[in-house]
Amino acid sequence: MKRRKRRKGLLILLTLMLILALLIYDSNTRLVTDGFTLGNSRLPQGFEGMRIVHLSDLHAKRFGDGNSEIIEAVRAASPELICVTGDMVDGEQTEQEPYVRELMEGLTSIAPVYFVSGNHEWASGWARELFKILEEYGVTVLRNEYTVYGRNGDTIVIAGVDDPNGLRDQKSPAELVEEIKAQQPGKYVLMLAHRDDGLDMWSELGVDAVLCGHAHGGLIRLPFTDGLFAPGQGWFPTWTAGVYTQGGTQMLVSRGLTGSHMVPRLFNNPQVVSVTLAR
Repeated sequence: MKRRKRRKGLLILLTLMLILALLIYDSNTRLVTDGFTLGNSRLPQGFEGMRIVHLSDLHAKRFGDGNSEIIEAVRAASPELICVTGDMVDGEQTEQEPYVRELMEGLTSIAPVYFVSGNHEWASGWARELFKILEEYGVTVLRNEYTVYGRNGDTIVIAGVDDPNGLRDQKSPAELVEEIKAQQPGKYVLMLAHRDDGLDMWSELGVDAVLCGHAHGGLIRLPFTDGLFAPGQGWFPTWTAGVYTQGGTQMLVSRGLTGSHMVPRLFNNPQVVSVTLAR
């Protein structure tokens, strides 16, 4: 009788372990595409319905041969622009150039690509070489600067900031926004940034919309939590996924595409974000 109970208990334990292993595998390998709308009456009419794909935190991970799964997911979303908000490479890996080239060859064949750095670009010691390769493919690398983008006779500002891990004497976000307001007064501003902890700052500066990542969705997403843990925010972080609004600012945080080196993702599939702009 005791032997049967032990066998039953062992069977239940093994079944639970198998289910957990399958959940972890699914949570780290199956791409999902989630759609969001950023609505703001300040958006010019010419940008109504514009679609952007937002990618973040790839950390040099491949999904399919030549990253075919990511490229096809982006293509299926039919974006007019692709925004990559940092940590495309990983600070603990070497020989990342082939990865960058195969990914950019695919993405730039779909739509114009805009890029800002994350903390891992700088931790890799390879940031400047990366920027040069991206520019070879026609990627717009925004390093504390902005560009004016036109659509249907209207224009908006697309701006981007280097990660704080970058140069010590770099232009601050406040200085960049002040420059934009002086040179492009009244323009709707879409800001690209890597880190997700700047909502208070962006709201105070009057930025209309922000795309960012960094938190990896909190890695493990349990019911009634906004993710379990995030870099720089610790346990039960505040901004890890989706749209957060403060004042006139909307911040859309991508869950990213990878876990960490020590903690896998759980109930938190790698995410391709499709953003629609609306008035």
